[in-house]
Amino acid sequence: MTTELTVLVVDDDFYVADLHRRQVEQLPGLRALPAVGTVAEVRRVLAERHVDLLLLDVHLPDGSGLDLLREVDVDAFVLSAASDATTVRRALRRGALGYLIKPFASGTLVDRLRSYQRYRNVLDERTAVDQEALERALRILHSGDAAKAASPSRSATEQAVLEQFGAEADAVAADPDADAGAGVGPLELSAADVAARVGVSRATAQRYLAALAADGLVTMKLSYGTTGRPEHRYSRP
Repeated sequence: MTTELTVLVVDDDFYVADLHRRQVEQLPGLRALPAVGTVAEVRRVLAERHVDLLLLDVHLPDGSGLDLLREVDVDAFVLSAASDATTVRRALRRGALGYLIKPFASGTLVDRLRSYQRYRNVLDERTAVDQEALERALRILHSGDAAKAASPSRSATEQAVLEQFGAEADAVAADPDADAGAGVGPLELSAADVAARVGVSRATAQRYLAALAADGLVTMKLSYGTTGRPEHRYSRP
């Protein structure tokens, strides 16, 4: 999935709402709408445009965020100072993907948003989902992006493959005529591109790229040329 995900922050504290909105905006692939502070404003926004994720407070001036959860068909994280078990369980029962108790560390929301992006990459609406993919998506969503990034199980080769996208992006910025990824849109590399840059075989690069795609760290699409079989192209979400 390479399209932007749209996020709506819902909090009647202007300072907190703006802080969370700015945290959303700092992440590539996410776009924050202007924050709102009432149930009525949420309904208005949802009636006018598509929203992928709500960052939703519980106590709003004109109603409960938990009551709103029951009527909207949108992914949501609840962000609230309410820490009693009854409220937390009710939020999860009504469909919240996660619950962050205020105040939380500054990086907590960013990590959760990154995990949500990877969760959405695995549960790509364009593909069928098997049980393994479903369980992997849920692990990604609940374990957090930081935990995966720090995992000692990632090999040096896998890390090198992942880093090629950032390195290639730097090269393209320095040389607009660079072959792979030049032009408009997300940077895309083939297994052959990555193999040449890392110094491994194409089959090895393909294997690591497939694993990274399964974890939602890169996305894959088919590129159809004029002749021959379609080529797998990979990019960072």
